Amino acid sequence: MLIRILGLLALFFWMGPGWAQDPLPSTTPSPTPAFMEEATPQNSDMDDLDLPTDPELPPQASDQAPPGEVWDRIRSGFALPDLTDDRDNQLVAKHIAWFVARPDYVERTLNRSRMYLYFIASEVQRRGMPTEIALLPVVESAYNPHALSRSQASGIWQFIPSTARLFGLHKDWWYDGQKDVVASTYSALDYLQRLYDEFHSWDLALAAYNCGEGKIRREIAYNQARQLPTDFAHLNLSDETRNYVPRLLAAKTIVLSPEHYGLILPPIPDEPYFSSITTHKRIDTKVAAQLAGLSVEDFLMLNPGFNRPLIQLDSHQNTTILVPVSAANSFIARLDDPDIILVSWQTRQLQRGEAIDHVAHEYGMSGEELKRINGIAANRRIASGGVILVPFSKTAENGLPAPPPDLPASPPEAELSTPPTKHPPARNPQAHKKTSRAHALRGKGHSKPARGSSAKTTTQTSTTRTHPALHKTHGRDRHPTSSPPHSSP
Repeated sequence: MLIRILGLLALFFWMGPGWAQDPLPSTTPSPTPAFMEEATPQNSDMDDLDLPTDPELPPQASDQAPPGEVWDRIRSGFALPDLTDDRDNQLVAKHIAWFVARPDYVERTLNRSRMYLYFIASEVQRRGMPTEIALLPVVESAYNPHALSRSQASGIWQFIPSTARLFGLHKDWWYDGQKDVVASTYSALDYLQRLYDEFHSWDLALAAYNCGEGKIRREIAYNQARQLPTDFAHLNLSDETRNYVPRLLAAKTIVLSPEHYGLILPPIPDEPYFSSITTHKRIDTKVAAQLAGLSVEDFLMLNPGFNRPLIQLDSHQNTTILVPVSAANSFIARLDDPDIILVSWQTRQLQRGEAIDHVAHEYGMSGEELKRINGIAANRRIASGGVILVPFSKTAENGLPAPPPDLPASPPEAELSTPPTKHPPARNPQAHKKTSRAHALRGKGHSKPARGSSAKTTTQTSTTRTHPALHKTHGRDRHPTSSPPHSSP
């Protein structure tokens, strides 16, 4: 018994006097240990996790943070070094002054970029490139996919036909890969990356993109033989190429601080603008524009690769059409609606001695109008066997519906004889700017355009969002230092 009493006393002194108190819950929360502190958003690994949402407390619209602007993301990725030569920096200042003196030009250029800038900036960042590269179309084309120079360089990246063929940008009577925004963007970035891998300098890579890598190689070799510096500032370059990099850096400077120069950048949400719809169905350009909720003009700004009022690559190939994300689902549904007539045009092969004026008369059209629809210059003649587009109905039979009134007033010029054949890539292509390789569509939010055979219709769209703002600007301006290979609308 004595032993049990001594054991209880020992337990009492060991636990202390508070052991018998009622353990009431504390009203003051205990401080969180340091190792359990919530990580700040920029340091948290939780940002990469897709956490489920409480089904009983769905997020409200007011709780969702609006998307940031793509300009912020582009600024955060600026990485091109400043030029070190005083003469080059003077050129940067000169081009800044030129942009600042033309706010309308800057506004038109950047408004045109609304459709493409998110896609281009995302692809540039995905490749780990400086985001200044996303601004290069400012220098090349002012983001006008229909820009055409006197040397036949076209599209926002200004590919010329020879190098476009050499490196796989497909072009035929129906479709022009030089103008296709997605395909030409992939090819241009591939080429720029290859140039950087060779010259290990972005200013030299950009210069080579403008004048050709062969020119840069020769100038570097010339300076090396004379033990001269081989950087951008010390190479013997043409005025156009000498101004090329400073002009891009001028655009960068303005985007970095537009308010300093009294300019306003249009708000462009940091979210996808377009989705891609893949189908093997033929469809009129006008009908496709209506299904996408766009004017024909805006539809062709988004799909500048289509040359004709009828969208058709080949009866055995799929066609990829870009539409605003907000219209993607309805576009697919209406594309499969049997009550909607998708096509009102057909192809016709001219017979020997058959004049286009005579063919036009059969369809109740003038020869000039039929040439315009087919992109034929007024002074051109079509050889026998040439293929042209004509309406389905002849006047003498069923009456002719009026041709689409809102076809582009100045479609791409084309000399028709027979549809052009494909050119195999050369084994030793000559260096020239805009050299590239064709690549299938890839990347976040954009489906791959099938170029192979297809046994059935397929429609695809990316799960993306869009910004509703559109533009209808087709003005034409030219930068004073631009030379023939560059056309700036």
